[in-house]
Amino acid sequence: MSTFSIFLVLITIVCFLLVVVIMVQNPKGGGLSSSLGGSTQIGGVQKTTDFLDKSTWTLATILIVLILLSSLSFGGSLGDSDSKIIDKTETAAPKATTPAPMTPAPASEPAKK
Repeated sequence: MSTFSIFLVLITIVCFLLVVVIMVQNPKGGGLSSSLGGSTQIGGVQKTTDFLDKSTWTLATILIVLILLSSLSFGGSLGDSDSKIIDKTETAAPKATTPAPMTPAPASEPAKK
């Protein structure tokens, strides 16, 4: 498995988690934090809004870092050296060889009579 494939899987997982965290939040403040964040509940989650906010920013930062690292894996120091695209273009367009320069044949001496 190439380095880019690993980054692609990680980016997909982070994107899914980011969508889940964003969907849990309610823009009017009545989402998960209002239903679970009450102080009168036994075992209630306190400061859920802060946790969701921090997790959103953390996942977004991780996503940006993974995208930058995956772009390095294309042609940078983390990339694979065996590219099939480069191999195909080299075999499709072989290098033209130049013929050796023609040298004139030595002049023969005129026949003596």
